[in-house]
Amino acid sequence: MITIDLDSAEPLFNQLMTQIKLAVQQKTLLPGDPLPSIRQLATDLDINAKTVAKAYRLLERDCVIESKGYRGSFVHSQALNNLDADIKKWLNDVIALDIARYREEGATDSEIRVVFQNVLSGNNLPDNNLSGNKPSTMPNENKQSEE
Repeated sequence: MITIDLDSAEPLFNQLMTQIKLAVQQKTLLPGDPLPSIRQLATDLDINAKTVAKAYRLLERDCVIESKGYRGSFVHSQALNNLDADIKKWLNDVIALDIARYREEGATDSEIRVVFQNVLSGNNLPDNNLSGNKPSTMPNENKQSEE
């Protein structure tokens, strides 16, 4: 049985994800088991259907559940192996490496921050011709060739 705490500081969609993952971990939910429809679960928990849809979408992204169209959502066959999926940690690791590379090329934190914000807001979509975006000789490249 899924329960949520409306008074908790933890977002409702996160509580829902945690409860479903816990049920899979405890084998209360097994691979192939059906989940309630988004509308039904939202009604049962007295929360917005968009909240349930977000939790289901994120669980599907992490291969904990799978959607089978009009047939509904089911526990993924590899759900037990995917309970520890952590997109935030992965993003942190990947972006930290990218930022280190930008700094090595001479970009300032302020420049990096502005570009990230522009890209996230959709104001600065990437150019497919990436070689045209970087000056032909960056300061660090000159230092290497002078040594």
